[in-house]
Amino acid sequence: MPVPLLWLGAAASVLAVKALADDRKIQHTKRFKRYRAQTLADLEQYESPIATYPTDVFDTEQKVKPEIGAIVCCGIGGVLEHSGIWIGDNTIVEVDGNGLVKAVSPQRFTQSRSGNKIFIACDSLGQPLVSELAAQKAIDQLYQVISYHLFDNNCHQFIWQCFQTNNKSITTFKALSLNIAQLFDRVIYWDLSDC
Repeated sequence: MPVPLLWLGAAASVLAVKALADDRKIQHTKRFKRYRAQTLADLEQYESPIATYPTDVFDTEQKVKPEIGAIVCCGIGGVLEHSGIWIGDNTIVEVDGNGLVKAVSPQRFTQSRSGNKIFIACDSLGQPLVSELAAQKAIDQLYQVISYHLFDNNCHQFIWQCFQTNNKSITTFKALSLNIAQLFDRVIYWDLSDC
């Protein structure tokens, strides 16, 4: 009797993955039908301001050149994301697990993580959401050590503090994405970087 239950579970998993892939294709098709960037006011009541999340599993059709002050991310273990800020010259500022703020190449950004792709927070027109002021704040903190904590003071909190200096606690990638969507008043698409 356990074997048919395994088959049922496998079939349900395949259907769920197909549904996610189909939803991703629908989101990408819808995004280019607009003549202007999609704002939060354009969303239906229960729609998320995060249209697509970064993923190494599904194809990402849109490729984007990073710009100074863009938010970038890569996967960790297929479960978490690591974020940083693009500062130009093929360089990303990140906070490592020891709390050191450092500048790294895109290859080094993904090197010790499971994700080998870098994604950029973009609007529905494929334009990176950027702040040169945030990039400068990240540069100003290079080689400093912050009081790093995996949940309470992580890379996402560092990115948010570069974009918006306040006491708001950002502990997850989803919280960072939602707050960036509100800050820019844009629906976010995590597009593949062409770097």
